[in-house]
Amino acid sequence: MKLPKDFGYYLQTGIIRKKNPDFQKAEFLLKSAESSFRGLVKRLNQMGIEDDTANSIIKDCYDILMELIRARLLVEGYSSSGNFSHEAEISYLKKLGFEENKIRFMNELRFNRNSVIYYGKILSVEYAKKVIDFMKSNYVLLKKVIGDKKI
Repeated sequence: MKLPKDFGYYLQTGIIRKKNPDFQKAEFLLKSAESSFRGLVKRLNQMGIEDDTANSIIKDCYDILMELIRARLLVEGYSSSGNFSHEAEISYLKKLGFEENKIRFMNELRFNRNSVIYYGKILSVEYAKKVIDFMKSNYVLLKKVIGDKKI
């Protein structure tokens, strides 16, 4: 899967807009991500991953990571909306210094999550395990990046 376009492209097209920082909403998203992360860890510890839970776990992992990305965008005074807004938000990871392979995986996760929601795709337990590992390691990195900014 190819990488999203450069963040500047999404600014030029208006998918990402510059505005005043929104610390209140960023704080809400941060707390929401933290709560969802704790809940997901509990769920995984109690139930594990099965064919019946793989899709919902993958969607939850995606949502947690996106809330953290959005929190950082809001602190920097950016917002997104419309078609390709999720892709635009993922492109921001490059500005945050994330490696290309991580950005590529996050973009693949976006695509797969959309396939689940809009087209009824069933994802495997093996892929769910990869997503969980990715989410756990990048959750820590994104929280650190957000922590570098005052919310």
